Amino acid sequence: MTTLHVLDIPDELYEQLQQLAQAENSSVDAQVITILQNALQKTKTQLTEDEKRKNVPKLLEEIDHRRHRLNPADFGLPDSIEMIREDRDR
Repeated sequence: MTTLHVLDIPDELYEQLQQLAQAENSSVDAQVITILQNALQKTKTQLTEDEKRKNVPKLLEEIDHRRHRLNPADFGLPDSIEMIREDRDR
């Protein structure tokens, strides 16, 4: 296993690490490793801007499909347009 030395950690940050490690019943070293693993995992799952842009047409198509597929009348619910008109006519 590789050793990592970090220099010039602010005192407040180190105190927070100590408090977190104590609350989790672990060492500061173990806590730092856990935090780094979680941060790297989040980085892997985040999409890049290009990937997000590639997904936009697919998302728009899905939204359009849902709009046409979900009709309140299919579930025995009144049409919202009719309800608004009734309310305005009062």
